[in-house]
Amino acid sequence: MTDILEQITNRDPAQKEFHQAVNEVLESVKPVLDRNPEYRRAAVLERITEPERVIMFRVVWMDDQEQIQVNRGFRVEMNSAIGPYKGGLRFHPSVNLGIIKFLAFEQVFKNSLTTLAMGGGKGGSDFNPKGKSDYEVMRFCQSFMGELYRHIGPNTDVPAGDIGVGAREIGYLFGMYKKLRNEFTGVLTGKSLNWGGSLIRPEATGYGTVYFAAEMLAAADQSLEGKTCLVSGAGNVAQYTVEKILELGGKTLTLSDSSGYIYDEEGIDREKLNWVMELKNIRRGRIREYIEQYPNAAYTEIESGNDFNPLWDHKADCAFPCATENEINEKDAQNLVNNGVRLVAEGANMPSTPEAVNIFVDNKLLYAPGKAANAGGVAVSGLEMAQNSMRLRWPREEVDGRLKHIMKCIHKTCLDASEEYGQPGNYVAGANIAGFVKVVNAMLDQGLV
Repeated sequence: MTDILEQITNRDPAQKEFHQAVNEVLESVKPVLDRNPEYRRAAVLERITEPERVIMFRVVWMDDQEQIQVNRGFRVEMNSAIGPYKGGLRFHPSVNLGIIKFLAFEQVFKNSLTTLAMGGGKGGSDFNPKGKSDYEVMRFCQSFMGELYRHIGPNTDVPAGDIGVGAREIGYLFGMYKKLRNEFTGVLTGKSLNWGGSLIRPEATGYGTVYFAAEMLAAADQSLEGKTCLVSGAGNVAQYTVEKILELGGKTLTLSDSSGYIYDEEGIDREKLNWVMELKNIRRGRIREYIEQYPNAAYTEIESGNDFNPLWDHKADCAFPCATENEINEKDAQNLVNNGVRLVAEGANMPSTPEAVNIFVDNKLLYAPGKAANAGGVAVSGLEMAQNSMRLRWPREEVDGRLKHIMKCIHKTCLDASEEYGQPGNYVAGANIAGFVKVVNAMLDQGLV
């Protein structure tokens, strides 16, 4: 196991997020390899940690000042053993190959847990849509798709949205794909409802995270009713996490963006949430504007270089990190424990550092890793693919019911796997083992390809 991680680190030394994701899985699956020596003989670790295909390309576009801009595009097609590659596109200045590989690797196991036939992939660009006009975003998306279209398709690779890629971007990407391929097909998910999208898709990641948290609490004879919650982020995932917490009787105290966070001791109710949705989705404003509308709340700017995030230093029962990777470090995790938090459910991908995860596990928190807790988004993307194939649209209640059932199944799968391999109640081990075993068995069935 150590040899494999060293090999990966030496081969790609700068890809620290990818190394972190691989190390977490390797640590969890050691008992699986010990029990199944044929996995080692078949070199499954070496194969599953190497992408099947990595696509990098330049994206040339013109801004509104008629200046030519050049960005870099990526698509990492990690593993297709159980279905076509599936995973989002991220447009953000921080995007590089290491981040896309980490996201694609996580996506393999997340998709495996959903019970749907989807492999894992991820893509994106270092393009920043913030502050860009609609025309600039359109020109960038069209140029991006001018290369990506060669590598995707409804039975090959089906991208979706992620950070910086919402309904607007998906629309521009789909329009260019349709023009280039001269076909209308379900090649992207997260589409608008009137041309192939699914009900509940915008809500799915946030709803699914809270459904998973509710299952963890139910297994401990508790519920979300009356629980106080810390939520990071203010985008799509955070918004619908807050909405579902409200529906299940909980109270959210915080939201954040890259500049700072708000703390509202009275709780973010339905009216306040609607205001935040308008602020972030329509006006594209900053979360600090919240205190101008609701002066009883407090806003704290998060200074770069801080060794902790004060958002996680408030008394609460539950925490839902919904912003970005590694946003909770060791000190943040200890602050959460010290402030009485007993449940952490990850709406973002890998938002907790390894040191933070160890603190959660050692203190026996109900801790749900992102590959399990936030799988609702890709699950409903899979349901969107099914609806596209059948040329129909299921009603909201049916999609929501299927989402809730899938999250319930993921929860049980994680618990059963952790129990089978001697780590009862460890959702990290359960998620990694269950996802790993399904993918590896499919790989072995298909031979050396």
